[in-house]
Amino acid sequence: MRIDEITITEARMVWRKSGNKLVRAVRCTSGRRKGRVVSTASQCSAPVDMKKRMTLKKTKAKFGKRLARKARRTKRINPTSKRLRRLNPRRR
Repeated sequence: MRIDEITITEARMVWRKSGNKLVRAVRCTSGRRKGRVVSTASQCSAPVDMKKRMTLKKTKAKFGKRLARKARRTKRINPTSKRLRRLNPRRR
């Protein structure tokens, strides 16, 4: 067992889409990426790349409505997205 596998942050296992496949991932329950789905639990407390953050901020400002519309359509129509919704039940 490596030291980066032992993390103090809590994380839950979930399913996520990777192309048209479903793969196991981790939802961060604490740390600076709380609520985000990442591939490994150690990413929950990793430092944020500010250049990437600013680029995404500009892109969302420019194409946000378009991205949201496309995502909504995908989640409604794509069979993989429908399967994913069944696999990740909401927690109360």
